[in-house]
Amino acid sequence: MMYSKILLAYNGSLDGKRALLECAELANFMQAETHLLAVATMPPSLFLTEGFVPEELLDEEKKRTQAILDEGIKTLRDRGFNATGHLLIGEPVEEICRLARDVRANLLVLGHNQKTSFAKRWWQGSVGASVIDQAPCSVLIALTPESRGAT
Repeated sequence: MMYSKILLAYNGSLDGKRALLECAELANFMQAETHLLAVATMPPSLFLTEGFVPEELLDEEKKRTQAILDEGIKTLRDRGFNATGHLLIGEPVEEICRLARDVRANLLVLGHNQKTSFAKRWWQGSVGASVIDQAPCSVLIALTPESRGAT
């Protein structure tokens, strides 16, 4: 089986929800083990100004991210599909790639919306572009219909 373990990095956005549905269809077709990841992050400015993250802010972010993960798992279950959920804290690209290695994923799925030009995204950087450079496996970028120019 080409893709036996699939990791979906999920953020609850419209792009993420589209990726979730595409991932579920693909995983079902491939009969793949599926992992759903949500990453709790803190604004970098907090680290620069404070040097640490106040516990109440971290707890708040973990709760918000857990709700996103729970919603993704529920969406999959409502469609008769099961996935293992993972909540990690840190920098998204590092955590996505680390978990992909840890679970030995052979496909990583991300959602993406083409709102800006490629050149602008390239200079500003994006999670998707960075993950592609660092991923230990193949990467599937799921685009929303709006991104594809569909009406």
